[in-house]
Amino acid sequence: MPGIYLHVPFCDGKCPYCDFYSVGAREELMEQYTSAMERTIAAWTAEHGKEKVSTVYFGGGTPNLLGAGRLSQLLSTVERCFFLEKDAEITLEANPVHVSRGFFEEVHKAGFNRLSMGMQSANPEELAFLGRKHSQTDVEQAVEDARRGGFSNLSLDLMLGLPEKEPEKGLENLRKSIAFATGLEPEHISAYILKIEPGTPFAARALTLPEDDAVADQYLFCVEELKKYGYGQYEISNFARPGRESRHNLTYWHGEEYVGFGPGAHSLYGGKRFFYPRSLESFLAGEPPCPDGEGGDFSEYAMLNLRLTEGLSREGCIMRFGPEGEQGFERLLQNAKKCPPQLLRADETGISLTPNGFLVFNALFLMLDSGY
Repeated sequence: MPGIYLHVPFCDGKCPYCDFYSVGAREELMEQYTSAMERTIAAWTAEHGKEKVSTVYFGGGTPNLLGAGRLSQLLSTVERCFFLEKDAEITLEANPVHVSRGFFEEVHKAGFNRLSMGMQSANPEELAFLGRKHSQTDVEQAVEDARRGGFSNLSLDLMLGLPEKEPEKGLENLRKSIAFATGLEPEHISAYILKIEPGTPFAARALTLPEDDAVADQYLFCVEELKKYGYGQYEISNFARPGRESRHNLTYWHGEEYVGFGPGAHSLYGGKRFFYPRSLESFLAGEPPCPDGEGGDFSEYAMLNLRLTEGLSREGCIMRFGPEGEQGFERLLQNAKKCPPQLLRADETGISLTPNGFLVFNALFLMLDSGY
């Protein structure tokens, strides 16, 4: 049962840290995109049949720029081409600005039942640095409008590890942002450490980021502070009230299949990876996705599951891979026993990382997987 992802590539300006594919939001292009997306989804179903789906995610870009009418049209296409489960999670990413009056009510009536909003910070200087065009007031208004529109499942984004004119204020600014975000009572919070991606405007500015120890302090503080407010960590960067974890993202982290549509969207289906080029022009022309090799082997499965606080279980490895999975788990377990206990927990039933372990995830997984 694959998760479905639709990439909406339109933005009204590129945030300097963002490396997702996006283009300017012109009416003509958005009309052409909507038609091309409908054709592409219908063609997929014609080739693969009408499958059951339990999660749908509209990401971007800034999907709300497409407008409630086009978004509703695309969701209707998904509903027509797939069997959506009765309680399917249908997420829409949205910015706190550029949302017309009644937008949330309209998309909720169309079937969207979860929102993910890019708040990032409650500090005006940090928002300006990140190129965000909204204010605290905009976020408050958007959340109020979403609740009034019928949404009872809402996620807000936070960003950690930002450069500060006065470095000692980094933790205090984060404390204020967490207090502001939790005061809006979202069901879910994502907290990402700023990473400078190649090819972004930030990469060209030679920014001086906080020292690793300072970023680690912020991350560990965030984990504990959100816990106080009732948000349990379930993945490296994600926190939720009980039962409000992102079901769509869990599809990725459990190593399950997903199908992405739109320029730049990736898929894992039938053991194969493929993706659409980062080109709206090629997508409008109907060019097929590009093959990207095999996917879903044991190492990948282990890596993805170890991103979760529940970790990797022996039982899950055996269910997915049989004897190969048990052998793979045993190899990781023996390597895990060599690691400091502050980084992970390991026994005969499972391996899971601590928040300290998440901070060095890449190096730690390399050690677990290879023994080095």
